[in-house]
Amino acid sequence: MSKTNYREILAEGVWRQNTGLVVLLGLCPLLAVSNTVINALGLGLATMMTLMITNLTVSLTRPLLRPEVRIPAYVLIIAATVTVIELIMKAWTHDLYRTLGIFIPLIVTNCAIIGRAEAFASRNRPLAALADGFAVGLGFGLALVVLGAVREVIGHGTLFRQAELLLGPWGENMQVTLLPGYDSFLLAMLPPGAFIALGCLVAGRNWLNARNIEEQAKPEFEQAGSPAT
Repeated sequence: MSKTNYREILAEGVWRQNTGLVVLLGLCPLLAVSNTVINALGLGLATMMTLMITNLTVSLTRPLLRPEVRIPAYVLIIAATVTVIELIMKAWTHDLYRTLGIFIPLIVTNCAIIGRAEAFASRNRPLAALADGFAVGLGFGLALVVLGAVREVIGHGTLFRQAELLLGPWGENMQVTLLPGYDSFLLAMLPPGAFIALGCLVAGRNWLNARNIEEQAKPEFEQAGSPAT
């Protein structure tokens, strides 16, 4: 596969078919844990690793899987991967593991993961499948982190609150207070605030996309409308 193809895979996963902002899959954890940047980053990394490992495993085993059992096999692969990631987080980032709670094992039910396994990994070579898992995971992670940043700034006036949950002692001094003396805004931390913030992000993404399409179309329109010499 050429370099251009990998660039297209990255663009599709991060921007054109972003799981959180375009396809709108995995909204339950997206809205539930995105109250801070660190929580969002932790779940985003876990989801990205699940996508990469699952895509790679499905691509490597596709010649061995009969069509009749492929979906149960994908679910088994995803569940095993999530279990390993959950145990790693429990061992190395236990406080973050306790904060994220049930939403780590619920990665198994994320339709985007089994969807990429069926639509892409089962039909492409391992390296391309791995790149697709990285791109889709990166897009979902970026949506999580941006949403978490917006909610944390509005809700607490800070960024990287409780960074030690993910980074240990090294993250104890990472918190940035953007609004000193700011009283917390509870709505931003609650599910209604998550829905409102996500709606604004989706609208902003759609506006940027429409603007880019319009700017790309301008030279063609001007060239078509220019008089012949």
